[in-house]
Amino acid sequence: MQETEDTPQLTARHRELLDQMLDKWSLQIMEALCDQPLRFNELRRAVPVVTQKSLTTALRRLERNGMVERVVIQTRPVAVEYRISPVGRTLQGLIDALLLWTADTLPEVELARARFDESQLA
Repeated sequence: MQETEDTPQLTARHRELLDQMLDKWSLQIMEALCDQPLRFNELRRAVPVVTQKSLTTALRRLERNGMVERVVIQTRPVAVEYRISPVGRTLQGLIDALLLWTADTLPEVELARARFDESQLA
């Protein structure tokens, strides 16, 4: 990537945010919430392999970073719904692009992995 004067420098603060946004569960959670607001158990069904603890941790981190809003719905019993925030919504195109890039590139990556693994056996 070519740097220009306008290109932001990758600092520790940038890396921290990217690490939190690109962790094991955040992209999947954001993708699910881009479609519609969901309650906790609906999110668990949308990301079926995530544990309750991991989902809670990821949601808190996304909420802290302003990507997700936690909305308390005054019903009996009280319910909580998670929604993508306006800032989080700005990531939808990037998430879609990453998923498309992954789908397009995965066959090439798998070939490179196979070549590498084969060379390590020799």
